[in-house]
Amino acid sequence: MTEQKNSPTMPVHVTKILECGFAIWASDEVDPTLSARFDTARIPVAGVRNVRVWGLQVDDERELPGRERTSIPDDEIWEVNLEALNGSHYEFDSRMLKPAE
Repeated sequence: MTEQKNSPTMPVHVTKILECGFAIWASDEVDPTLSARFDTARIPVAGVRNVRVWGLQVDDERELPGRERTSIPDDEIWEVNLEALNGSHYEFDSRMLKPAE
């Protein structure tokens, strides 16, 4: 039998996006071609999910000379599913977004 870990706690900024139901871009660094697919003031949120990106550990000196053990830690990502103007859905890392006011 395996033990299941409780789901991670949703970050505050993701909770606010979910409660609001709408998001906007957190910065102007989003590709203009991509951002043009969405409402400029209030992008509808279709859902949120937690994704665990598994890390990597290499223990083979032949693969990475001079480094017997190299590790990349696991990462927890919160994805927000946004609805585009044409009704399509796209998932984005929550760190790219903030709640719409």
